[in-house]
Amino acid sequence: MSTVFHRSPKQSLPVAIAGDGIEIIDSTGKRYIDASGGAAVSCLGHSNQRVIDAIKRQSQQLPYAHTSFFTTHVAEELADRLVASAPQGLEHVYFVSGGSEAIEAALKLARQYFVEKGELQRRHFIARRQSYHGNTLGALAIGGNAWRREPFLPILIEAHHVSPCYAYREQRIDETEEQFAQRLADELEQKILELGADTVAAFVAETVVGATAGAVPPVREYFRKIRAVCDRYGVLLILDEIMSGMGRTGYLYACEEDGIAPDILTIAKGLGAGYQPIGATLVSDRIYQAIVGGSGFFQHGHTYIGHATACAAALEVQRVIADDKLLANVQARGEQLRGRLREHYAQHPHIGDVRGRGLFVGVELVQDRVTKAPFDARLKLHAAIRREAFERGLMVYPMGGTVDGKIGDHVLLAPPFICTARDIDEIVGRLTDAVEGALTAI
Repeated sequence: MSTVFHRSPKQSLPVAIAGDGIEIIDSTGKRYIDASGGAAVSCLGHSNQRVIDAIKRQSQQLPYAHTSFFTTHVAEELADRLVASAPQGLEHVYFVSGGSEAIEAALKLARQYFVEKGELQRRHFIARRQSYHGNTLGALAIGGNAWRREPFLPILIEAHHVSPCYAYREQRIDETEEQFAQRLADELEQKILELGADTVAAFVAETVVGATAGAVPPVREYFRKIRAVCDRYGVLLILDEIMSGMGRTGYLYACEEDGIAPDILTIAKGLGAGYQPIGATLVSDRIYQAIVGGSGFFQHGHTYIGHATACAAALEVQRVIADDKLLANVQARGEQLRGRLREHYAQHPHIGDVRGRGLFVGVELVQDRVTKAPFDARLKLHAAIRREAFERGLMVYPMGGTVDGKIGDHVLLAPPFICTARDIDEIVGRLTDAVEGALTAI
């Protein structure tokens, strides 16, 4: 019996022993195509020698130095690189060890910003239903993943939720995209006014929704209208790009495609590509200067923030993405992936939607394609697809509760940026077989 407390202790797991490009190899020699990047993490695959060598060099020179005593060259250089390509106004980077930590830092920064300004009444955070921002208590509280939140509701901070920009489910037949976006912006404005305009600290949203709803992109004018509402009432806009950022959508920062800049932006996953645990919170100069000119101290911190070896890994990951022109490949292979799926499932009675941006793609399954009625949650179709795919040597990221936290099934795909056209065709083929196998089994 294993002494490791696994996340699903009753489940027997194969032992991963090696990585080879987009594949993971287990102790029996079986190979698995990592078509989900684990959890949208492994953007360079599992054996990039440049990143491995960078980790070795940094470990030999200086693996770690506590940030209350020192900074390091790699942390400074990584921050400079991230800021140079960041949306306008984001000029400072706070390094952490992962996505949940990045969100916790963002929430605390937002609150402390208003404390420094003397606006102590600004305490409310608004997010969206069917969102996910992390598993620590603050991140879980603002998230809209009902299944993850429910057991811990008594110990979560107060948070407020509005409708998601989920066009497949939420846009009315008689609405244009712009009208849909305006309705959602109006709903946010009404929530701000309901809570008290001077009591709301921030609105938090995933630029492209990840695990909870399956790669749901916003309609084109949505974030411009949301940005305008936030500005009208002095509310900070926090964008969560933990999954969708760092090239996953074909842009280094996903919100580039939407033409807006947030006040705070969180990244992780693809930042270090899984070679080291790292995340970051990018902050506007306005927020930074309020703290520097006020108390002069961000009242927050973790032992491993700014970890030198993690920063070295992330810095090399970003260099590889640029040097190998992988953003162009993400866009091309993403078009191919969505195109192949839409072509294959054009008349499929149980595929309701294929969506996403870049190599961040969701496939939503339905009982009835016309009515969009989901499958009975008790069938656990998403779990069946995961099993069928894994047996076929394919790793995907399915989830249930797509519609409202209880019903609905989708599959999330987030393959490495290094995928070839042949790799995409193989992923589609294995996924197709897995979906048919699962539908037959239930």
